[in-house]
Amino acid sequence: MEKKAKIIATLGPAIYSSTKLKQLVNLGVDAFRINFSHNTKGIKRIVSKIRKIEKSSNKKIALIADLQGVKLRVGKVEEDIKKIKYNQKYTFDTKKKIGDQFRINFPYPKILKRLKKGNKILIDDGKFTFQVIGKKGLAVSTICKSQNCYMRSNKSIHIPNFDIAFNKLTSKDKKDIKIASKLGCNWIALSYLQNDKLIHETRKLIRKDMGIISKIENKHALKNIISIIKATDSIMIARGDLAIDIGHSEVPKVQLSLIKKCSQFSKSVIVATQMLESMIENNTATRAEINDIATAIFQGADTVMLSAEAAIGKFPTQAVSTMSQTILSTEKYKRQHIEDFKNSIISNKDPVKSILLSVKDIAYNPNVKAIIVFSNSGKSAKLVSAMRPAAKILTISPNINISRQVSLLWGVQSINSRDAKGWKDMIAISKEIIRKLRFIKKKDFVIITAGLPFGKAGMTNMIRLYKVEK
Repeated sequence: MEKKAKIIATLGPAIYSSTKLKQLVNLGVDAFRINFSHNTKGIKRIVSKIRKIEKSSNKKIALIADLQGVKLRVGKVEEDIKKIKYNQKYTFDTKKKIGDQFRINFPYPKILKRLKKGNKILIDDGKFTFQVIGKKGLAVSTICKSQNCYMRSNKSIHIPNFDIAFNKLTSKDKKDIKIASKLGCNWIALSYLQNDKLIHETRKLIRKDMGIISKIENKHALKNIISIIKATDSIMIARGDLAIDIGHSEVPKVQLSLIKKCSQFSKSVIVATQMLESMIENNTATRAEINDIATAIFQGADTVMLSAEAAIGKFPTQAVSTMSQTILSTEKYKRQHIEDFKNSIISNKDPVKSILLSVKDIAYNPNVKAIIVFSNSGKSAKLVSAMRPAAKILTISPNINISRQVSLLWGVQSINSRDAKGWKDMIAISKEIIRKLRFIKKKDFVIITAGLPFGKAGMTNMIRLYKVEK
């Protein structure tokens, strides 16, 4: 049994070897995330390894370039870790020298100037809290309000109830987009966006065969969520920063709401952050973590993501295996209770979407084994995936980057093939693919969808029910 939901693993030293990368792909990883907030030196060599594994495994693998955005980070500390006692005085300043257990570089002078007594500075995705007690020039004095507090290099900063406008790509992000394009990345993930402006700016800088993932991690994005969903290709619910900004207890209902909205607009959704956090140090997950993954799948998420669990964790293969097994178990239950999980899609009088909605109804027939989607741009593949049909989805594209991009979508098996020259050629390509697939037998049915005229992106307007003759 193959899982329908997909898994993203974040690249890091724990999985850089070819052996580990191959193990992860075999266990169920469908995409790798490059975190541009950290050092990406040598990443070209890692990408080369992934592409070799892709070829040998005959499975398309997506690459995601996760941009840093304006996520604030502290500077470096000597030896990369310093313990700070509870109620200890600690200073944040603009000095560029290496930090220690008493001070650290805070490279944002404009923000330091605006800080006031009583403001809180949260470090490392909100794990540690420092309260401002005074200022002297561009140095802010604080008191550590957390037990077992450790200061590490380049950890994130969050200041509750403190607005920072962010409507343009940073110079670093623009450089990283160029690097991502050269690396052959298939998705660009935008961090800390507040509205759809960043999406439109990014769209002008990337290739047409790259998709955009919008990370939802602040209250401003939630206020503008409909315009963001309409403009983007996918949503990532980045629960770490989101929890810090809106409160931890608000995240579960926001997660459910966002998944429902993405379903209605036929956009894919990724659930991320701390899904198997305990497996950074332990080889088994907690029951709560297993339940968290299952809940995301029950709610209709396309994809779940591993961050530090894969990048720096001690047990990355066990983490992927745990995630895959949980997805399979949950999806089995969903199939057995299909009526409880059918999603609603807004067609908005879109004729292409209306045509593809009829595919879903046909595909619930048990004799229909697969839906073959010819998709030059990936749009049709995204729409069919969003409809959650019971039959397997096979997407065919002549563009290898589109094939890799859509491999991240729910239920999609992506195939890179030559472009169909016409109707008869499309049937010939379909027959070639069917012959290679063991699960499709003689007298089974497949649905073939494509756009006429051929080669015109986004014009799916043809459906054929084909009876297998082999």
